[in-house]
Amino acid sequence: MRHEVKLRRMKEAGRIVGLTRQYLAELITPGIETGELDKRAGEFIEKEGGRAAFKGYHGFPASICVSPNEIVIHGIPGARRLLEGDIVSIDLGVEKDGFFADGAATFPVGAISAEKERLLSVTRASLLAALGRIKSGLSVDEISSIIENSVKNAGFSVVRSFCGHGIGRRLHQSPEVPNFVSGNAFRLYPGLGLAIEPMVNYRGGEVQILSDGWTVVTADGSPSAHFEETVVVLEDGCEVVTQI
Repeated sequence: MRHEVKLRRMKEAGRIVGLTRQYLAELITPGIETGELDKRAGEFIEKEGGRAAFKGYHGFPASICVSPNEIVIHGIPGARRLLEGDIVSIDLGVEKDGFFADGAATFPVGAISAEKERLLSVTRASLLAALGRIKSGLSVDEISSIIENSVKNAGFSVVRSFCGHGIGRRLHQSPEVPNFVSGNAFRLYPGLGLAIEPMVNYRGGEVQILSDGWTVVTADGSPSAHFEETVVVLEDGCEVVTQI
C-alpha cells in the first residue's frame, strides 16, 4: 500500500484517539469513577465511527486503561473514584477501517504536588524530544537513548519491562521500541507506524503485575506517568497522527 494511503487511514484512527483523549481530559475531576471514564470513552469512540481496540484484546475487559498514581499501565476501570491530588494515566487504542492508532497521557486530578507535576512534565518532554528526532534511517536505539537520557538526567526511572511498538494493520507489531538503550539497531523507514510511549516512575523502574493479570504497579509504590503518541515515519521527520 502506498505510504500516503496508509498515512491517511492511520490519521483517521489517530484523530479519534486524540478527540477521545481531549474529551476525557474534561471529565477528569475529583470524585469521578474510573468506570465512568471507560463508559464515556467507549460511547465517544463509537460515535466517532471507530472501534475501541483494547476491548477484548487478549481478554482485556474495558475500552480504555485507567491507571491512577502507582499504577503504571493496564489499569482496569471500575468503582475506584479519583481523588484530589491524584494523577491518572489514560491509555486508549482505536481501530478504523482496518488501521490502528494508540495514545496515552497522564492527567492531574485537581491540584497536584510539585513533585507529581515535575514527573508529568519530564515524561511528556522525553516523548516530545524523541518525536522531534524521528526520521527515516534513525535506529530504534537512538530513540531509546533520547528517552532514557532525558528521564535519567531528571532523576527519574524508565520502566524496562514494557515498551513502545510498531503499529498499523495490527495494534502491536514489530519493532519493539524500548525506553532504554538495548542495542536495537533496527532502522526506521518511510511509512513505518510506531507507538512511542515512555513510562516513567518517580523512584525505581521496577514493576509488579497484580493478581488480575493486567494491572502493572510500581514495585515501590511511587507514582508513575505515561505519555504516548502514534507516528508514521517520513523521509525527513514523522507525522504524529494522534495529535489534533
